Amino acid sequence: MTAGDYHRLPREGLDTLVALLVGRGWTVVGPVVRDGAIVLDEISGAGELPIGWTDEQDGGSYRLRRRDDEACFGHVVGPDSLKRFRLPPTLTVFSARRGPDGRITMERQEREPRRMAFLGVRSCDLHAMGILDGVLHSGAAPSASPDETLIISVQCGEAGGTCFCTSMGTGPRAESGFDLALTEVIEDGEHWFAIEVGTPTGAGLVADLPVRPATAEESQEAAQRPERAATQMGRTMETGDLRDLLMGNLEHPRWEDVAARCLSCGNCTMACPTCFCVEIADTGDPTGAEAEREQRWASCFTVDHAYLNGGSVRPTTHSRYRQWMTHKLATWWDQFDTSGCVGCGRCITWCPVGIDITAEVAAIRASDEQGNAS
Repeated sequence: MTAGDYHRLPREGLDTLVALLVGRGWTVVGPVVRDGAIVLDEISGAGELPIGWTDEQDGGSYRLRRRDDEACFGHVVGPDSLKRFRLPPTLTVFSARRGPDGRITMERQEREPRRMAFLGVRSCDLHAMGILDGVLHSGAAPSASPDETLIISVQCGEAGGTCFCTSMGTGPRAESGFDLALTEVIEDGEHWFAIEVGTPTGAGLVADLPVRPATAEESQEAAQRPERAATQMGRTMETGDLRDLLMGNLEHPRWEDVAARCLSCGNCTMACPTCFCVEIADTGDPTGAEAEREQRWASCFTVDHAYLNGGSVRPTTHSRYRQWMTHKLATWWDQFDTSGCVGCGRCITWCPVGIDITAEVAAIRASDEQGNAS
């Protein structure tokens, strides 16, 4: 069986799938409702999923509300992403201790690899994980997680208010990068999943699930779900010549306009599934007997992040926002031969003042085209 061939799994089969993963030693991470949002956490059963919940997202706005059905994946992406598991927010690099004889011993902090099964991963986040892993393995940031990973993706059946994955070519349908892909169908009183297999590991799981081959009608219904989602995008971004557009407008007045609204809080970078900036902090006890070096997430929106040779090279908000946006959409191509944006919309939703990266690109493009026309 290959990706694109569907098997039908009844709703109760999702409970079987999670139990199967747990029984085979996988730590299962999936979406859960916590603190007014849908985030990622370890689960032991399908009943912990956000059943019957959906999210409403717009610029600077995120709200949960009840659905009129019992969908398990009737939401889009929340503030959390797989980045937290690939590049931990805090990581002890090493510790040092001075013994009674004055000798200093250093210990590098290593952790045992885990078997992590991620359930409910959307296509945009699959692309983000691939982009981030490419960065980590390139040496531009600390090395990637040593965990063994199993991916169970979910094909999006509806888009959110800040989604623009179709513009970035990253969704809403996951084409590869998964072991299994689920499409949730609730129709005519029936609740079931269409399963696509992406790897031999996924095929091994399906062999132990209560599935049957999907009919032609069921396969067509499953295939149409992400196609419909592609027509519902809350945002769009024209990406043609985007790198040249931004790099040719580094002194555009729009940077000052957005700086007047930006709080330099760094929310966009923390929520972004591909931002990888970190800082190193050394701490020690007052006696000098122990010290520790820790790696922490950082943001290019802080003044200290660009501190070089006695001062910050990006002291203004407009220079820091410009750095973030031009890196994400333009110079990331120079470094890694891909865009750093997957169109998940998190930076729009979780910006306290609702700054919209798609609107900023559109504004620069419109004035650039007007200038060229005149």
